[in-house]
Amino acid sequence: MSQNSDPERFDGMLVTMAQQCEGGIKELLGNFFGFLQRKTDFYTGTGSAQAEELVMSSFRKYQSEAQKLKKEQVEKEKKKAEKKAKEKAEAEKKKREEEAKKEDAPKIKELTDEEAAQLQREIDQEKEGVKANGDAGEPKKQKTEEKEKKTDEEDEEEDEKDKGKLKPNAGNGADLPNYKWTQTLGEVEIRIPFDVSFALKGKDMVVDIAKKHIKVGMKGHPPVLEGELCNNIKVDDSTWCIQDKKEVLINLEKVNQMEWWSRVVTSDPEINTKKVQPENSKLSDLDGETRSMVEKMMYDQRQKEMGKPTSDEQKKQDVMKKFMEQHPEMDFSKCKFN
Repeated sequence: MSQNSDPERFDGMLVTMAQQCEGGIKELLGNFFGFLQRKTDFYTGTGSAQAEELVMSSFRKYQSEAQKLKKEQVEKEKKKAEKKAKEKAEAEKKKREEEAKKEDAPKIKELTDEEAAQLQREIDQEKEGVKANGDAGEPKKQKTEEKEKKTDEEDEEEDEKDKGKLKPNAGNGADLPNYKWTQTLGEVEIRIPFDVSFALKGKDMVVDIAKKHIKVGMKGHPPVLEGELCNNIKVDDSTWCIQDKKEVLINLEKVNQMEWWSRVVTSDPEINTKKVQPENSKLSDLDGETRSMVEKMMYDQRQKEMGKPTSDEQKKQDVMKKFMEQHPEMDFSKCKFN
């Protein structure tokens, strides 16, 4: 690709301009069209109608591309949500099958003659030791009981703060009257069943997901779930879809991926997060996209700890460096690079 055909070759300079326009897009466009008025014959040399058509043709071109990209992104998120739902269902099925196998496994182990003889010798030795020591073991037993009693009292005092909170379900969330939710450190999954006699479609639903607020329900009916979220979420990475024609499945991507949620919305009852039981996982267990995201987060965290630029910041610096090298005649001494 030649330099002239690179659509991003001016991005660094334009980003710098945009950062200095406190009035946002309106001020940025004003500066651009003002430049054309002051420094070119754009408005007078080609005629106003031709100039306007030139502007609108560019606008329509990039508007069409933006709408196309948006549509592709929505489709991608939908497929991602369906894939996650399918993988989760398969994992749950596998887990249930493994638990069923464990329950069916024999509970009593038959000892060999040698193992039985060894066990009998240990029992006889223990009995002889008790007779020899008499009541010497009583103080030790009493001390152990006192220690256990003290521990129980401390636990009871600590649990007083969590009194009334729900015990987490198997997915570290809660089973509420209108919906069920589960969570990992990275995301929250919400399942909302609807008791209807027809197959639900997207046009039947109202699903509004914001950084700190959520609203879900059927059109023309009161919301089943609505309120302020427990914590902030990444709106662009959060998805929803209809599963089994009668259930809405929502995946919320957490901003802070180092803490457990005690509830979805602030009006819900809380769960006791001290009783959450996370499952151990490895990077190798994750799908390619999730693994890349986690590795990027880990890299950026290490860079911040060392006072070095993150991957995104380094990319911006590389773009600006390339632009400066291509235009040595320009003076960048007064430019601010963030």
